[in-house]
This record gives sequence, structure tokens and C-alpha cells, in this order.
Amino acid sequence: MEPPDAWAEMRRAPRLLVLALLLGAHPGVQAGIQVSVAPLVEVMRGETVTLDCTPLGDYNQYLLKWFLADRSGARHLLAEAQVQGSEVTPRVHSSRGRSPPYQLQGQGHLVLAEAQVKDERDYVCVVTAAAAAGTAEATSRLQVFAKPETTDVSPNRGTLSVMDDFAQEIATCHSRNGNPAPQIKWYRNGQPLQVPMEVNSNSYMTSRTVREASGLQSLTSTLYLRVHKEDRDARFHCSAHYSLPQGQHGRLDSPAFSLTLHYPTEHVQFWVDSPSPTEGWVREGDSVRLICRGDGNPTPEYLFYRLQDQEEKVLSTNLHGNFTLESVQRDQSGTYGCRVLDYDAAEEAELSQALELRVAYLDPIELSNEEELSLPRNSSVTVTCSVQGLPTPALRWTKDAVRLVDGPTLSLSSITFNSAGTYLCEAYTPTVPLLSRTRALKLLVEGVPDLKPEKIHPQSGGSWREGDEVRLVCSARGYPEPKFLWSEKGDSSTEPVPGGQGWVSSSLTLKLTNAMSQHGVSCEASNPYGSAQHVFYFGPLAPQTSQAGVAVMAVAVSVGLLLLVVAAFYCMRRKGRPGCCRKGEKGAPPPGEPDLSHSGSQRPEQTGLLMGGASGGARRGSGGFGDEC
Repeated sequence: MEPPDAWAEMRRAPRLLVLALLLGAHPGVQAGIQVSVAPLVEVMRGETVTLDCTPLGDYNQYLLKWFLADRSGARHLLAEAQVQGSEVTPRVHSSRGRSPPYQLQGQGHLVLAEAQVKDERDYVCVVTAAAAAGTAEATSRLQVFAKPETTDVSPNRGTLSVMDDFAQEIATCHSRNGNPAPQIKWYRNGQPLQVPMEVNSNSYMTSRTVREASGLQSLTSTLYLRVHKEDRDARFHCSAHYSLPQGQHGRLDSPAFSLTLHYPTEHVQFWVDSPSPTEGWVREGDSVRLICRGDGNPTPEYLFYRLQDQEEKVLSTNLHGNFTLESVQRDQSGTYGCRVLDYDAAEEAELSQALELRVAYLDPIELSNEEELSLPRNSSVTVTCSVQGLPTPALRWTKDAVRLVDGPTLSLSSITFNSAGTYLCEAYTPTVPLLSRTRALKLLVEGVPDLKPEKIHPQSGGSWREGDEVRLVCSARGYPEPKFLWSEKGDSSTEPVPGGQGWVSSSLTLKLTNAMSQHGVSCEASNPYGSAQHVFYFGPLAPQTSQAGVAVMAVAVSVGLLLLVVAAFYCMRRKGRPGCCRKGEKGAPPPGEPDLSHSGSQRPEQTGLLMGGASGGARRGSGGFGDEC
């Protein structure tokens, strides 16, 4: 007979098999109950994270516990929640020094506020249900990400020699306080450098990671390279590549930097810096600067010399690579050279250069005649100019900026006043544009003056009036310069005509009179060779409208005054002889006429005066005032 324990074991065997199958299919399940957790939870440092633990199935009563598993595997109870239907009783047992402390929310959600790197642990959720369901657990791993600080680089500020045959320290790159530890990469001119970690003579890098007290990680990387001359203009930088939640990545670049290299001179350049260098020519009197440049670093010493009689005459030695010839003269033409004194240069390097300096010059221009010629009209003249210079100069004649002839000879025939003026002989060198000279020839043409009057027009557009103000202008030319004489007096002036080719003008301002209309006004220009005259005619002058009106008014006023005087005299005589008026008053007025002697608005004397002309004169026919009424 089998022991009871054996029988019990036999009955439990199928159950154990099913349980084993369930455990194999669902890790973390230890009994009939199953637990759902996130295997990996990611969060940024400083953010709040919630760890969820949910029993799978319909359980009204269970106990949920959260444990913290340390690196040794030991578990520490953090919090628990007793769930009975809709009622939840949470309890935090220990925060193990964490600040802020752990929190339990809802039906057993573990909350970590302000996540820190030290929170990166395994968190175990254990759920115990009724006896029939048993106990189940699951583990959730928390990973905290931290973006590192700004990447900075410390370049080697020394001078690196390209002649060293081993890798030299270039720079050290720092990426601080990140999690997980970032990766550092190096770049040259924006292109990544494939640098191994193994030490060799060409290039390698070393890295060192340090975990800070905060749990964050700092990474330091040092780059070693064997430098070459091509690296003198290269720009280097490093970048930190870091990870973020959900598989994302970030990158922080350092400032770019360059290296100071020591490399020997391989090539030398030598040239002339002058205001007008053309085809190797420079102008006499200019300051000419010779410039020498070698491609070595640091700057080598430069030696300037002049080659005379196959010997080098040292002119200057300096570190600037410049030598100036002040106010260069024609006798300074010749061969000049520059030598770079670089003792690190290779034996096959060409460290010396030479050039030919040619000084262009022009002597003063010579004329075959005097600078001022006085010739009569219709004569001829030939003038030649000559000059010495290098390179061979060209000659031409111009007048008033107009080219007349190319060459040294100027020939003029049948000279007129238009021929007078200033002629320029210009000497120039086509290969040195700014090198030129000029010489002036002044031609004066003698003869009787030419006279040219300026047309005049009446101000009103019709005819001239007496008293009109008119401005008369005469222009003349000739040599000697003509003098002007006007037949009338007035406001006159004489001045040259702008751009008039020897013309001078005289103007006279006056008011017209009747005498001028008859004889005109003459203008005469004269010099020792003769004179020329012109007369300005105006025709009959019309009276001024304003003056005729004044005359009419004067006559009218005079006549009116005369009538008033006669009337006053007449009345005075009538007062001295009243009888006539009284005799007239005895007569009766004709039928139908008013009695004037009794009018209230008429005086007796006025009545007699009016009546006398009609009656008294008719009756008497003769006699003085005393007989008239």
C-alpha cells in the first residue's frame, strides 16, 4: 500500500505539469493568476514615471506588492496595496532614502517623481490572490536617459611639426553628465575620421568614462594624428552622440578649431607691387615695393638683393618679406632677387627667385618754335615736338581735347582766327598708361577784327517805342584784342565770350530817343590792323501809351480851369450893374413859362444871366455887359 504522501503526489502530478506548461508559456507566472507589466520602461531624467502592474483575469480580492531588486539579487519591499473589490488600501513601506518618496496610486501603480539615474533598477511586482489562484510575479526594468552637457574641446595650442614621423596629440574632447555614456566621434573639415583605438604611428584615439556622484557619466576622448602640411588649413571638431527614449538619438558638436603647424618652405613667389606695373615696367618717381613670399611656417627670414656685375648686392633682410624702393629712378633698372632663409627646407627646394625691374621715364618735351606764336591771317606754320623716353614714347597733337594728328609734326596753312588757340603736344607710352607729358603751344592770329552783332527785337513784338530800354551786344575777335567804341553813352561793359575761341563782347544798355531812331546806334571794334563797325537801326518810334494819356488829361484840366475863370469874371461884372437884372424882372414872363425871379433855388443874378442872352441882346442888339440881362 502506497503511503498517503505518495498518493497525494500522484494526484498533484498533472497539476504540476499544467503549471509547468503555463510557466513555460508565460514567464513570471507562478500560479493560476497572471500579471502584466512592461518589461522595459524608459524615461528622461527629471520626469515622472509610473510602473504599471495589472493582474490578468477577474479577481475581486488580491494583494499587490512592489519590490526593489538590487544588484546582488536581494529584494526590498517598497509598497503594497490590498484590493477588495473597488476598495484599495495602499501602503508605502520604505522609500530607501529616495526623495521624493515612492507613491502608490490606483490599484497598485508605483510612481517615481523626478526620476534619477540611481532609479535604474529592476522592480518586481508580486500579486497574491485567493488560495485557488495562487501567487504571480513579474519584473519591470527602468532605464533613465540624460542628455549630456555641451560638448567642449581642448585643442593642442602648441606648434606641431609635420616632420615628426609619429602621431601627436591633437585635442581632447569632453562630454559630461549624460546617461547612458555617449559616444565621441572626430571630424576633419566636416568629414568623420576613422580612428582606431589601437596605438599606431598614424592615428588613434583614447577614451575614458567616469561615473559622477550623481550617477551620470562623463566621457573624455583624446585624438592623436600624424600631421601633414595639408592640415594647415583644416578645421577639426568632435561630437557627442547620445541615446534617447524610444530608440532616438541626439548629437552635440564642439566648436571647430585649427592647428598651428611647423612645415618647411617648398615654394617661393616674388613680384612687384607698384601703382602701375605693366609688362614689367614701373614709372620713374613711383615708390616700388618688392614682395617675397615663401610657403613655410613659421615665417622664414627673407633676403633681398640686386644683381650687379654678376654679384649679389644685399639690399635688406627681414621677416616681413617686403622691400621698398622709394622714388625709383631710371638707373635703378636691373635684376632683383629674393632668397628665403629656411634651414629646414629640403635640399631640392627652390628657395630663390629673381625678376627684371624696368623703370619707364619721359624727359620734358622740346618744341621747334617758341611756346607763343603771333602770325598774320592766311599765313602757314609748321611746329615739331620731340621727347626722349623709355620705352619709346608716342606723340600726338590735340586742340580743345580733339586729336589733330598722330606724330611729332603739326602743320597749319591758311591760318584764320579759328586757328587761334592752345595746341598740346602729348607724349605717352602705351605699355605704361599713366606715364605721359604735355607741352602747350599758344597761337595768336593777327588781323583786322571780325565783328558780330547780336540781333535785337522790340519788347512788345511790334515796333520800338520812345523810352524803351534796350541792350545792344557786339562781339569781336582779333589780335591784338580789339577795343569797342559806341556812338551813344550808356551802361557798357566788355568781357570774354565763354568758350568763344578768342571772341570778346561789349554790351550797351540805354533808353531809345527820337534821335536814335533817325541815326541809329553804332558799335565799332578796332585794333592796330583796322576796325569794323555795325549800326543798330530801330525805325520810327511810337509814342508811349502812358505819356499820351497824361497829355490828354493835362489839356482837359487846363480847359476846365479856363472856363471856370471866365464864368467867375462874368458874374463879378454882373454884380457891379444890377439895373439890368431889375429891368428884366419888370417884364412878365411869356405865357406857360415859370417866373424865374421868384424861384427859391435861383439867385437874381443867375436869372438875369440866363435871361439876358435871350431878351436883352435881342432888344438892344449892342452894348456892354450893362445892356445884357
